[in-house]
Parts: sequence; C-alpha cells; structure tokens
Amino acid sequence: RLACSSMSTLDAVDRRLLRELSRDRRATVVALAERLSLSRNTVQARLARLEATALLSFERTIDPAALGLPIEAFIHVHAQQKLLAEVVERLSEIPEVVGAHGLSGQFDLLVTVVSRDTKDLFRIDGVILQIEGVERTETSLSMGELIPRRMDQLLR
Repeated sequence: RLACSSMSTLDAVDRRLLRELSRDRRATVVALAERLSLSRNTVQARLARLEATALLSFERTIDPAALGLPIEAFIHVHAQQKLLAEVVERLSEIPEVVGAHGLSGQFDLLVTVVSRDTKDLFRIDGVILQIEGVERTETSLSMGELIPRRMDQLLR
C-alpha cells in the first residue's frame, strides 16, 4: 500500500467525501453520491483511491459487550526492554487482549483488554504478570468512551 504523504494531496471532493464518511461510517456509495451530488462511479473511484493510499480503511467493529465482555480496561505494562518483542507476542496470544500500543515514558505498553467482570479482569491481569519480561502492571477501568475516534475536525 502506498502511504499518503499529507492532507495536502486531498482535493475538495476527497475532503467532502471523508467528512461525510466520518459522520456516517456506514453510508453506502449511493447515499454518499446523493448527499455530495456526485455520480456513483465518482464516489466509488475516489473511495478505491483513498483506500489504496491507506488513508481510508473499511472496518466493521464488534461490540465486546454483545459477546458477554462488558468490562473494558487499560493495562499499563512495564517490561524488560530486551524481552519486549516476546512480551508483545505472548500478549497477542491472550484472547481478551483486543489491542496494544507501544509507549514512551514510564510504561512500555498500553494494553486494552475486555472481560466478563472485575474478577475476570483480575485473572487476565495475572496472566499478563506471568509473562516473562513483564515487571509490573497498572490497570484502569474504562468508565465509557467520552470522545469516540474522530477525524472530521482534521478535514476542515
């Protein structure tokens, strides 16, 4: 995939299309064409080009609560640097780990997990602590997403 070098490569039509998608991720090509007064083929071609440049991805998300995992938590992990790759590999094997970011600062990783309840969360934290190279963790419960991931303001 090609990397898009900057937002300056987007023209006004691209920006309008992306803003509309940021408002309604599930909009169909036909709906987008109608809302933007463009042809269906134009919208389809623009979407294909934006996806090819990795600026746009089409993902469907699953709500973990619907799977019986209503608790979301963030676990900060401090790991031995020489074992960091192995720690990440082991974390990826834990089903309840739904994401992880490498960090700079006090902790090395921010791991997002989901669980059935707080007892299950305690178990998951224990599994993480047993990974060779993990020195300590600090867990925070998510009380709810207050600002969902958004891009509209960047496209203005």
